[in-house]
Formats: sequence, C-alpha cells, structure tokens
Amino acid sequence: MHVYPIVAAAVWGLASGLLLPRAAHRLAVPSGEPWAAACLSGHPLPPGVRGWLGPARCPGCAVPGRGHGRGLLPAVACVLLCAALAAVTGPHPELVGWLLLVPVALTLALVDLRVFRLPDVLTLPAFGATAALLGGAALLPSHQGSWLRALLAAVAVGVLYLLLFLINPAGMGFGDVKLAPTVALPLGWYGWATVVTGTFAAFALGAVFGLALLVTGRATRKSPLPFGPFILAGGAVALLLR
Repeated sequence: MHVYPIVAAAVWGLASGLLLPRAAHRLAVPSGEPWAAACLSGHPLPPGVRGWLGPARCPGCAVPGRGHGRGLLPAVACVLLCAALAAVTGPHPELVGWLLLVPVALTLALVDLRVFRLPDVLTLPAFGATAALLGGAALLPSHQGSWLRALLAAVAVGVLYLLLFLINPAGMGFGDVKLAPTVALPLGWYGWATVVTGTFAAFALGAVFGLALLVTGRATRKSPLPFGPFILAGGAVALLLR
C-alpha cells in the first residue's frame, strides 16, 4: 500500500472539509430564493471567496454551531472518504478526479438533506469537470480505467433516472437526474459491474433509510426523501468495494 497518496488525500480532505460548511449553508435555500447572505443568527457573510469558503464558526456568534451549521462531521467524513479512496485507487491519475469530487459531493449531500435541493451551480460543473479530468487521466500511461466507458455509463444511468422521473415525478427529483450521470462517470471508469453495484446500492440505501423512518414513525409513505445523498453514498460504496 502506498502511504504518501493516503496521507496527502487525508490532508486534502481535512482542508476542503473544513471549508465546505459555509458553501453548504449558503446553497441550502429553497428553489427560487437567493443564496443565503447571513449566518444562522443573522450576521452578514464576508464578501468574495471568504463568503463561500470558510469554517462553520461565525466570529459574531457567541453560541457554537449557530454560525453556518455544524462543521466537524463534514470534515471528518471528507478525511475518511478521501483517505479510503486513495487507499483503494493508489497513485493513479484518476485519483485527482475522485479527490476533487468528494467535497463537492458532500456539499450537495448537505444541501439536499436540508432543503431537498441539488443546485445546478454544483451538479452541472461537477459533471463537466469530472468528465474532463478523466479524459486527461486517460491520456496518461498509468491510468486504470476507460474514459469511453465512463461516458457511456453516464448516458445510461442518466437515461435510467430520467425514465424514473418521467414515470413518477413525485418520487424522483430532476436534481437527482442531473446528479446521477456525474456519479456514474467514476463507476463506469472501472467497469459495468461497478455501475450496477453503485446504482443498486443507491436504491438499497434509500429503501433501508426510508423503511427505518417509517418504522420509527418519523415519516409516512408520502413523506419526501432526499435521494441525492443515497446516489452519492451508493457511488462511494461501489468505488470502495470494486
């Protein structure tokens, strides 16, 4: 096992994980509303990049956690996921794409959990950037995947989710349709078996979570369920188990 990529990935995960709570807070608003311009207590966010990338703590808030949401858990998740992906992938060029995708994926998961929304400002650039990075990785001799298969997987999974949305719009959001091809890119890079595993895992995890909510009385059969986190979790499971 190559230790250096794992350590470097963990450091990247910590740095990016500590900076994503502010972006998640700003993006976690209902569709049609402007991005949040103040912390949970009403203190204005700083201008420019510092207003988007920064810790959960707000200097003007006396109560911890009342700034821009909880910051420790996303950072821990980012570190663990980045390190695990580095351990499984090894020192290959596609690892760069996975590491850049992790903080974006966690931000999307946080936003979807809070407001049932997957903003285009993240989903669409994430697809383009991931596809471009994998295209670059495919030009290097040490890569371990297929760019063409990754693109075909993105199309196939995108069509599947689009059909599910058209069949039952109440059970599948269009944001999920736009997110699924991005997750399918790294899965298809490694093979169709990984695509099937990731897609199945997403629905299985969503079903288990929904059933748990029903059993505990925290939801009914008609309660909405954010599916974006399960798409992302299913993709992570498939990548780690491939």
